[in-house]
Amino acid sequence: MSAPAGAGVPILRLGDVLVTGLLSELDDKAAVALTEELTQRVASERVRGVLIDISRLELIDSFVARALMELTTSARLLGARVVVCGMRPAVAITLVELGLALTGVETALNAERGMTALGWSRGHLPQEGAGDAPPR
Repeated sequence: MSAPAGAGVPILRLGDVLVTGLLSELDDKAAVALTEELTQRVASERVRGVLIDISRLELIDSFVARALMELTTSARLLGARVVVCGMRPAVAITLVELGLALTGVETALNAERGMTALGWSRGHLPQEGAGDAPPR
């Protein structure tokens, strides 16, 4: 099931993990809206993880980086982990140049590795949904 975030970004729920991707550069207003939407959904849906794919993000500024750190802190306080995946080298270099370490933010090379970090593997169904699928 998906629902558009306040930032116009779809957020999918896969078992007990929310998955979203940044499709383009985020302005400050969109970053705040996405952070608020994800935090609300973590609380209301009691998910244990959030995967944010930033592979399409070519640039990042200090505001968006701080929004990711705040989202991670909020999610952790609500019992969920956040993994940011797909960071481009230019984005990593920019973060280093800005002196931003994304403290507390877990990263993964790609979405598959991010989902693995959150307890998923290929062909794995979450425990709560495992009984819902018909046998093959």
